[in-house]
Amino acid sequence: MSLLCENASASVLLSFFEKQKLSEGEIVSFELLETDVEKIGYKALVDLAQLFFMRLLTPRVDEEGVVLFRFEKLRQNNSFHHMQSSTEKYGVASEFFRIEKTAQFSFLYHFQKALEFVGVEKRERVVNLGINKGDEFGVIKGMLGDELWSQKEFVGIDYSASAIAYAKKEFAQDNNVAFLCADINKLHEYNVGRFDLLVSIGTLQSSNIEFNKTFMGLYQNHLESGGAVVLGFPNCRWIDGEMIYGAKAPNYPFSELSLVLKDIHFCKKYLQQKKYRVVITGKDYLFLSARKIV
Repeated sequence: MSLLCENASASVLLSFFEKQKLSEGEIVSFELLETDVEKIGYKALVDLAQLFFMRLLTPRVDEEGVVLFRFEKLRQNNSFHHMQSSTEKYGVASEFFRIEKTAQFSFLYHFQKALEFVGVEKRERVVNLGINKGDEFGVIKGMLGDELWSQKEFVGIDYSASAIAYAKKEFAQDNNVAFLCADINKLHEYNVGRFDLLVSIGTLQSSNIEFNKTFMGLYQNHLESGGAVVLGFPNCRWIDGEMIYGAKAPNYPFSELSLVLKDIHFCKKYLQQKKYRVVITGKDYLFLSARKIV
């Protein structure tokens, strides 16, 4: 369906979407005057699409002064969130593996700023817990440049054997990078040593990990004195290839931040007691970055 919305406002468009009962893959459209588009802004329309689990397709000018907007309903079951939990829920054949979060500006920008805050260029030994395909190491390599990158040691750890095998191939030419297929809950059984920087994006919140106990164990057993921390807490869902703002909490039909904020608060308080400066940044992923106060 398509209609011309004249003198459109946020409340009018919100009401229009709330009335739609769409099947997966179905498209709804409406036309806006260019003057209203300038008033509302494309950013607001992208946000509107996310609220109702849709993707905004490429707008087009139908006639002079009128823009056609089309929104496609996402296939909500096309998501790794609905897969049965297993070691290969995150493997190379999974929906999760197809996610390119480092291609999302709201992730990449805040991740880079978190790394800058902890002084990644000064860290000699870096571990990433939940490395998956290795794209986060790719970001660090891009920031450091080949020469500085090659002077440091990197260790990527993941529970998925196929993801580790893929990452090894991606960094086969980098002799300073090692990968380990291991259960983070049993990291004490491996001789991995201590690190100057601990990075973990969306892994410590996994259902099979006791967050508080695991984080304290990592700090006590695997972080060098004066080492830094970058943790990423997902505040989004990946649905049909789209990063949708707002993490889904158990027993709630809407986004609810209590569990995420609880974990962030615990880490912040714990690290501050250890004389760390801690900042929380980000949007779709909330980043906790901590460096020792000197």
